[in-house]
Amino acid sequence: QVQLVDSGGGLVQPGGSLRLSCAASGRIFSINTMGWYRQAPGKERELVATIPTGGSANFADSVKGRFTISRDNAKNTVYLQMNSLKPEDTAVYYCHARLQIGYNTNYGTYWGQGTQVTVSG
Repeated sequence: QVQLVDSGGGLVQPGGSLRLSCAASGRIFSINTMGWYRQAPGKERELVATIPTGGSANFADSVKGRFTISRDNAKNTVYLQMNSLKPEDTAVYYCHARLQIGYNTNYGTYWGQGTQVTVSG
């Protein structure tokens, strides 16, 4: 089994910063992509940022220049540094990973449990 545990959310004032972390564990053979999505109340889940192994990061236009994403491949961990936060960034943030659990198996998509980010004040 594979587990993604995300953390780091909280309440922050506009203009503030937060850093989200997500660690993948379990039966992991290879990770293709890790990243973050978010879902605000009444809205669909949307991509925030993703980073493929050995590739360039991809960001939603709404967070470009404010958010950065990084990975520690040795720890199967992805981070999302969020700066200059705005009230419209308020959402539940979900870690995402596309990975293989064994050699010559299909890639599967896995999700963390979500962490709440609230920008208010």
